[in-house]
Amino acid sequence: MGVAIELSIGSQLNKGYDKKIMVKKAGIRALKLIGLGLLLTAFPYFDFANLRYPGVLQRIGLVYFVSSLMYLYLSPRGLLLSGLLVLLGYWAAMTLIPVPGIGPANLLPDTNLAAWIDRQFLTGHMWSQSKTWDPEGLFSTLPAIVTCLLGIACGKVLTQTKEHGKRMKKWLIYGGSLLLLGLLWSLLFPMNKALWTSSFVLYTAGWAFMILALSYWLVDIKGWKNWSTPFVIYGMNAITVFFLSGIIAKMLSWIKVNSAGELISLKLFLQQMLFNGWLSPKNASLAGALFMVMLLFIPAYILWRKNIIIKV
Repeated sequence: MGVAIELSIGSQLNKGYDKKIMVKKAGIRALKLIGLGLLLTAFPYFDFANLRYPGVLQRIGLVYFVSSLMYLYLSPRGLLLSGLLVLLGYWAAMTLIPVPGIGPANLLPDTNLAAWIDRQFLTGHMWSQSKTWDPEGLFSTLPAIVTCLLGIACGKVLTQTKEHGKRMKKWLIYGGSLLLLGLLWSLLFPMNKALWTSSFVLYTAGWAFMILALSYWLVDIKGWKNWSTPFVIYGMNAITVFFLSGIIAKMLSWIKVNSAGELISLKLFLQQMLFNGWLSPKNASLAGALFMVMLLFIPAYILWRKNIIIKV
């Protein structure tokens, strides 16, 4: 998403587009993403009284809008300093500020500061498996914005550096540096996806830089493109595939079938019939996930063949 902001909004800026119009478009796109996320959460029961407000698409929408605003009104140095201050501030808040009504700062699931903030605004509307905290909660969205800002930095290498070798060198240097900084920071602020810790931001961004550099070398420099076709098919309609993955998973859980006299979900029935009997629990779980990936490849492939891109 950060790279896309550099490519799309950056191109519009270079053409002299009105910033106010660009802000409006970014806001509309963010609302669409948030709306799709809420629809996905509500399906199939539409119990709005207990609807979970946060979610992956909701976070993507918020991060996209805030990052777009920052991109439009801050200089590259301003983006860098802002991102650094957010990561440092989040680290300080999570490890130094006492949690009201609980005690000293901590990183435990139910008693950390981010969970406390979520409960102040989202009680009754959080992740059903925890109910006391949310992996896409409010406070942890702040460092997630920095993940997008690092994507913008990655995209700037693409737009401002013309030679293949120099692009590769910068991505590898930046990626290696982020990996090292993330590992070092994790000694003080452990990597945690649910909390989106500052070390997690740097470490995952580092891998993104490195993998992009490898993919760029294989596809753009060496010309080995055939292997990447499945990724192109998924990436062409990434949001659509993600949305369908949630709908299909919920449908498989909603539909009940009779198994040895007991009503179970179609999802569990397929898992038991196809994988559980002959694979270890971990491998059966992996096989079930890969089965879903293969299932979702079908609509993605149809859209790709027909050259249909569903834009949000």
